[in-house]
Parts: sequence; C-alpha cells; structure tokens
Amino acid sequence: MRSVTALAVEQRFGSTYLEQGEEMANVLSESLPEQTFQYQSSLPPLPVPSLESSLNKYLDAVHPFASEEEFKATVDVVRKFQEGVGKELHQKLLQRAKTKKNWLEKWWLDSAYLEVRVPSQLNVNFAGPGPYLEHWWPPAEGVYLQRASLNAWFTLQYWDLIRTEKLAPQKAGKVPLDMDQFRMLFCTCKVPGVQKDTIYNYFSTEREGPCPSHLVVMCHGRIFTFDAICDGQILTPPELLRQLSYIKERCEREPEGEGVAALTSEERTRWAKAREHLISIDPHNKTILETIQSSLFIISLDETKPYSTPENYTNLTLEALTGNPTIRWGDKSYNAVVFSDGTFGSICDHAPYDAMVLVSMCWYLDQQIKATEGKWKGSDAVRPMPLPEELVFTVDSQVQRDISLAKKQYMETAQDLQILCYAFTAFGKAAIRQKKLHPDTFVQLAVQLAYYRIHKGPGSCYETAMTRKFYHGRTETMRPCTQEAVNWCKAMLDPTCDVSAKRKAMLLAFHRHNTLMAEAQEGRGFDRHLFGLYLIAKEEGRPTPELFMDPLYTKSGGGGNFVLSSSLVGYTTVLGAVAPMVHHGYGFFYRIRDDRIVISMSAWKSCHQTDACTLFNNFSSSMHEMLHVATMSQL
Repeated sequence: MRSVTALAVEQRFGSTYLEQGEEMANVLSESLPEQTFQYQSSLPPLPVPSLESSLNKYLDAVHPFASEEEFKATVDVVRKFQEGVGKELHQKLLQRAKTKKNWLEKWWLDSAYLEVRVPSQLNVNFAGPGPYLEHWWPPAEGVYLQRASLNAWFTLQYWDLIRTEKLAPQKAGKVPLDMDQFRMLFCTCKVPGVQKDTIYNYFSTEREGPCPSHLVVMCHGRIFTFDAICDGQILTPPELLRQLSYIKERCEREPEGEGVAALTSEERTRWAKAREHLISIDPHNKTILETIQSSLFIISLDETKPYSTPENYTNLTLEALTGNPTIRWGDKSYNAVVFSDGTFGSICDHAPYDAMVLVSMCWYLDQQIKATEGKWKGSDAVRPMPLPEELVFTVDSQVQRDISLAKKQYMETAQDLQILCYAFTAFGKAAIRQKKLHPDTFVQLAVQLAYYRIHKGPGSCYETAMTRKFYHGRTETMRPCTQEAVNWCKAMLDPTCDVSAKRKAMLLAFHRHNTLMAEAQEGRGFDRHLFGLYLIAKEEGRPTPELFMDPLYTKSGGGGNFVLSSSLVGYTTVLGAVAPMVHHGYGFFYRIRDDRIVISMSAWKSCHQTDACTLFNNFSSSMHEMLHVATMSQL
C-alpha cells in the first residue's frame, strides 16, 4: 500500500471507497416489495481476520505514537504473542466463530455497554438536535404541543412501517445491510443490574404477534401514559394534541412530581440498588417500571427554550444531552424531547443500537415535516378515548434521598461537559468532490491536522466503521491517525515544504485512510479481533497477555483510550453528540451536506489541555488550508 505513487492514488479515489452513510438519503417511506427483515437469514457471518494481518495492522497503528526504541520493544511483544499465546487464542476464536453467526455480538454488548458501571447518561448515551428548525419549524412561542403531536404522529408511522415490515431494507450499493437494530428503536429499555444491565425488548412485527402501543409522557417530574392506538388506528395529530394538552394543563396547575426518572442518570450499580428498593416498597412500582420499559418511546415536555439556528445548534444539542434528568428516562432507546420554543431534540441509550437507526428515523421525520410544510392537513375530529393516566410511584425517604443524590451527581457532570455545535459553511461535499477527494476522509484529516497543531503531536483517533454487511454487524474501529496522516501533518506545518510536497503527502494520507476504512467495513479491521482474543484469555482465567499491557497499546487508543472519538453521522440533516471517551479527549460527530459540514464537538471543562472552541477554530483553518492545497496543486 505504502509504495503506491501519488499519481496512482489520485486515479483510484472515489471509486474504491464505500460511502459510509450516503445510502441514508435513499431511505424513503414508500412501501417496496422488499420486506424490512427479509435478508436477515441470508446475511454472511462476521468474519475473523487472519492473526498475521491484524497484528501487522496493529503495528502500523501504534507506529505514530512510538519512539524507535518503544516501537522495537512492541514489535518484539507482538512477535511473541503471534508465535505463542496469540496463536492459541486465535484458534479458540475460530472455533467460536464456527458456532456463532456473529462471534462478537454478545461480547460487544456486554463489554461496551451492559457491564459498564459509569452513568449511561452523559457518558454513554448519544443525543442530538432536531433539524426541523432549518425549514418549517423555527423557534416560536405557543406552538410546541401542536408540533409535538405531528412529530409523534410521524414517529408512530415509522413504528408502523417497521411493524408491518414495509420499511425498505437499507443497502450499500446492492448489498443488503443488517436491519436487526431497527427492532430496538421502539418498546426497548435497558434495566440496571448490580453487576450487569439487561436489555428488554418488547417489540414484535405484525407477523410475530402483539406489540405494546402505549406512549409515556414526562413533564414537571411526573409520568403519564396513554395508548397511541384507538379502535385499531393510530391516534391522529389532533387526538395526540388532546392527550398532550391534558397532561400539560395538569402539570401547570398541580405540584411538581418526585422526578423518579432522575435515578436513570445514576451510576449503574447504585441505580440497580435504588430500583430494587423502589420495587420492595410497593409491588405497583414494578408495574409502573414495566409500563415505562415496554412503552413505544418517551415524549419529554421540556420547559427550556434553547434558542438555536441552522448555523449554531449549540444550545439545542447541549440541552438534549445534558438537560433536566427528571423528564428523561435515560435507559429508554428513544426519548423525543420537545422544548417550549417549538424545537426538538432526542436522547437515546446506545446499548441496543447505533446512531444510524435514529438518523434513519429522524431523516424520515424531516422529510415528512418538509413535505407537509409542518402542518396537519387531515381531519380535526377527535374520537372519544380514555384520558392519559398518571403513573405515580410510591416513594419513601430513601427513594427521595436517592433521587436527590442522582440529580446532584448528574448536574455536576453536566456542568463539566463543554459542547459546541456549529455549521462550517465555507464549503461542503460539492467543493470537496470537485477535487476528486472523499468528503469523510477530508473531514477526518482536517481534525487530525487541527489536533496536531494544538497538541504538538498526533492524537489517537477512533472513527466508526459500519459492519452491517454481516449478520448482526454493528461497528469496527477505523484508526485515522496513520503514519501517512502524521507525515502529512508535519508537511503542512513545515514552512519549508512546498505545495506539491504537501499535495503528495496529502494524497498518500487519503489513500491510506480510504483503504483502511474499506477494509474495516469488510470485517478486516483489527480492533474487534484483538478485543476477542483478550476476552477469550479473560474468560479462561489466563493472565492478561503482554500485548494488552504494553504502554503503546493504551497510548494508541487501545482499551477505549482514544483521545478523539469521532463518527460521520451521514449525509442527511441529522446530527448527534457524545461525550469524549477519555477525560483529556474530544467527542467529534459531524454530518456532511453539499454546502456545509455541521459539527458537534465535546470536551470536559475540568481538563485544561482540551477546549472544543479551540479545536473547532483550528478545524476550520485546516479545512481552508486543505482546499487551498487541493486547488493550488490542481487536483
């Protein structure tokens, strides 16, 4: 790969790299002859790469972070691993892959999500701003319940598409992608355990049988529920408005609720114990918990007015991710947050699915809101139906104490999280494509250069690679901080380096990135493979292999230590945000449009080495410099 000349690279880009996320724009609501889940049984199993290729890729990945001496030592560690314990563990992994269509699935779910003890909200959950303010729903007074009703109605239509299996299966080109995660969008909740959480999924397709159809609405620390179906028909927006208005009026004239939902923002073991205590007080509390867990989704009626614009989504994104914990159930797979200025956000548990599921639905909502000009054009008639029922927990002083502690720790963490969400509007996908460069790779290299300039060296970086070509595939790690990227950063910052040298280095960095991403999406990355070998050793009670104790393993990002945690959310209008993976790191989510790139960046304020504003400013400069190099050298 590395001996490829810059010219050959130039001739190859564009056609060699699978567009991650660009397919999303084709996800329409039309009923197609293909059924949502029809390809599930024919999807290929997740492959196991060869040990040699994974270890070679690992050595390439740690190289930018090593002195010559350190690298030599690591090469020695890797060789010993490959010839010794690594070979045994790899054979055992191959055996496991023979009996499981996805050898990684359960391991990943447990280790990445269910066994994690830190609070899910803020640390694990992802959130995002609704893009609807860009067209028919700019911030406005007195309309939020009407908008919430229409938004909920479109969401229920999406549920119905999945339930009736009429949502078109997503594809990469002509290759069908795994759709299993779409089953987890509705009627799904994580339930805390003392040592490990569990995902409860109550969803069924029509062919499989009945499916819960009630909604849960949270407002002023109180919880209500009502059925979204009446006489076999989904409630219309005027009917949903009647239900939401009843809840809002009651909450305005009656005292605040206990805010039991705040417990979901607590450290997992503490929340599990608080939940056990809640159930022990009154068996009815368990019934309420099950009603929340099995509900289609949560509607959070939020009093705040996080004024935002298409160029600056910061307030909306911040409120979605760090807002009032008494009106979000942090363990639900989908909380639709409606702000009182008529704007929207969402917050979701990450365990049951990856962001692309929510992106697909929110893109569908955006298309529908655009098509209807944000108005309901059907009948205003409201059928007779039961009013919403309030779900009131029996609480004692211990529960109140637990809620108070949960709120305190949540607010402390929320105040420490810096988030900005800006649109880079100088150019977007169209201008980058014109230079025959890949837009996602362009953004990734720009953030590498920005980080390098601020921190005077390379930053270990994680980019999400989608592995949904395989049965129950989720993600693989693609590491953008390649030696080629570092060489290019050095060239860009070297005043003696001319444009053609910068161009040559840039093309090599692009080519390397594109190759690694394509391989990761084909199941030929190395991070999940090494992770599997580590877990086999752990499960067998063996000592941790030296490979995973090597300082370069952690320094290069291994074991969840990436300082840049990044993901292309796609080529739609939908964006998300996450907290940094490590205290001295950044979260970096972005969406790419023809004329702009909208970015959400996060950092911890208590870390004095990182600042999201500084990163954004340097990122913007990097983007301009790269386009200049591409233009000056007439790519």
